Amino acid sequence: MANGIYKVTEEFEQELCKYTGAKYAITVDNMSNGLFLALYYENHIKKNIKPKSITIPSRTYPSVPCEIIHAGLKVKWDKVNSETLTGAYQLKGSNVWDSALTFTADMYKPGSHMCVSFTGPYKHFKLSKGGAILTDSLEAYHWFKRARYSGRRECSYHDDNLDMLGWNFYMMPELAARGVLLMGQFYNIDGTKKHNEDLTLPYPDLSKFKIYNQ
Repeated sequence: MANGIYKVTEEFEQELCKYTGAKYAITVDNMSNGLFLALYYENHIKKNIKPKSITIPSRTYPSVPCEIIHAGLKVKWDKVNSETLTGAYQLKGSNVWDSALTFTADMYKPGSHMCVSFTGPYKHFKLSKGGAILTDSLEAYHWFKRARYSGRRECSYHDDNLDMLGWNFYMMPELAARGVLLMGQFYNIDGTKKHNEDLTLPYPDLSKFKIYNQ
């Protein structure tokens, strides 16, 4: 059980689990970093991604191919004929899902790392900034929690033995506290969960850009 400033983050994560049906939720400062952590974990820790490539829709948010490349993988494309993208999609070749355009009741897909976004004016959950990784793997949960927090445990760095490298990707407690307050909008007056339609947004054809085709 978390204490002090970490308790509100854990409370928000528990609320996300309750609503989405995931066993574990790990909040991060934005969903792009959540995608990176999930891909890095599957590629470098579990070594589950073979061959070293991930296939995504040709029209998606530009940070997605960036995170694939940063995680040591190559990008392949599924051609999207329309100018828009709707809902969640799997990063093929992995168990990672980009769920930036999906946030609804009981959305979690077993065996996956689903990355959700709370950033920007078009999302269902308008937290101003932030995201989360939803998973049912206890091992991944513990790794994500430390990886997002510079490899640290949830204690003062004076009391930590600092035995893991990580990144500065954690969600600020102030945002987590706001998230707890805003979760009520996803429930009906009788306490049942509301269901949200998948979002649709326009994106450029990223397959045309040389930088992503390395």
